[in-house]
Amino acid sequence: QVQLVESGGGSVQAGGSLKLSCAASQFLYCMAWFRQAPGKEREVVAIYEGRDTTYYSDSVKGRFTASQDNTKNTLLLQMNSLKPEDSAMYYCAAHRADYCNSPAEYNYWGQGTQVTVSS
Repeated sequence: QVQLVESGGGSVQAGGSLKLSCAASQFLYCMAWFRQAPGKEREVVAIYEGRDTTYYSDSVKGRFTASQDNTKNTLLLQMNSLKPEDSAMYYCAAHRADYCNSPAEYNYWGQGTQVTVSS
């Protein structure tokens, strides 16, 4: 089965940057970043289909960039201009289907990495 391990989280001040990594035992066609803050539902941050990002949440568009490290099975999330509302547990996810834009279909999940942004 597919195993996903996130890393790179931490605490930063507003306006700072972080880069998250997702090491995958197998890089599937549909990969995605989700996040979940306390008291809120899990939400999509970015969806990576094939070799390109096809979707960004409006709340992160222009600030976050998803990409792939071509030398290994690693999904990256560069986060710039961080805001306190970006604070959440960030999860890497994947599934084997060809249609990547349905969050309910993601069935492989990492353990999460915490991101905390202070003002």
